[in-house]
Amino acid sequence: MAISKKMIAFAAQSSWIRKMFEEGVRLRAEHGAENVFDFSLGNPDLPPPVQFDAALQEAIAEAESGAHSYMPNSGYPAVRTAVARQISREQGMTLSLDEVLMTVGAAGGLNVVLKALLDPGDEVIILAPFFVEYNFYVDNHGGISKIVNTKKADFSLDLDAIAAAIGPQTKALIVNSPNNPSGQIYAAAELAELGEILNKAPQTIYLIADEPYRKIVYDHHLVPSVFKAYRHSLVVSSYSKDLSLPGERIGYIAVQPEITGKAQLINVMTMANRILGFVNAPAMIQRVVGKMQGVTVDTAIYARRRDLFCQVLRAASYQFVSPKGAFYIFPQSPLADDTRFIGLLAQQRILGVPGCGFGMTGYFRLAFCVEDDLITRSAVGFKAAMLAAESAGT
Repeated sequence: MAISKKMIAFAAQSSWIRKMFEEGVRLRAEHGAENVFDFSLGNPDLPPPVQFDAALQEAIAEAESGAHSYMPNSGYPAVRTAVARQISREQGMTLSLDEVLMTVGAAGGLNVVLKALLDPGDEVIILAPFFVEYNFYVDNHGGISKIVNTKKADFSLDLDAIAAAIGPQTKALIVNSPNNPSGQIYAAAELAELGEILNKAPQTIYLIADEPYRKIVYDHHLVPSVFKAYRHSLVVSSYSKDLSLPGERIGYIAVQPEITGKAQLINVMTMANRILGFVNAPAMIQRVVGKMQGVTVDTAIYARRRDLFCQVLRAASYQFVSPKGAFYIFPQSPLADDTRFIGLLAQQRILGVPGCGFGMTGYFRLAFCVEDDLITRSAVGFKAAMLAAESAGT
């Protein structure tokens, strides 16, 4: 067969979310959409903030000749200035427009960073559980993923395991906080100690913080600054979650202002943005998000849904860590084989994703970016699946 063998294998590895999507289509056709409880996709269902429509109309009204032309590959200077001001507030460190590069979502941003950093054979440490695409992004640019588990008690950083995983080929480490799928936020003290560990390596190791859920946090939790924790750090983020704009594919890369070789790094990332085929982030939506810095969706709605889901799961005797941020819960599977338990949930018309898809078996992910009523009505099915698992385990 002429198709890439590697891509065939990758398609098989990433098939779980697609498989659950297809299962959802089948179940909805058979039982009706209202009788299927789909918690498999992290697709924000809240509308964008009310300011979005006004900002969009304003951007359209301001459009002049050349408004849809190419711009600097790093993005519009005025937009990067606005984004830099917001990141400065979040990271507690002053950034200028020169330390910001607009990207085609966080996914595009991560690929730009990895393209700029990696030589063939370089290793990137990835912390499990992790976003399903990280392995593929690293491979895109000739790198090798090195998986290190977080602590299973609460998904916090296992700093000893990270230190042990660092070798001469280690080039970067990716942290995702708030985490998809666990909802954990890595503490400032953890990040500071992580910075000390990375500083001890003989080579420069870059800390890449993937932060699309930074503004979706609960119970007054705060997401600490990675820029304060470690000099050789970069933040990659998007507006997909906090502005509910996943289809617009708009994000950014921010560089710690004191990073070594900053000018060359930014130059190389700007080139990577171009030659990866992105060229530049979309023109119109750049201008829109430039006007919406500091605005976010109503996260109280997600907080309410988290609490509802926790009540449903506790009532059915599931074990889990209540998420501090993002919109996912990552409970323990009642069966050691998490894929088998996902099958039991599907029999109750409940769709989730097994933990093996996120690099950590024995768990499963549920997304609560859905209507409250869907969560409430799923309670019977979760109890039935737990009873079925208890019977299957005996």
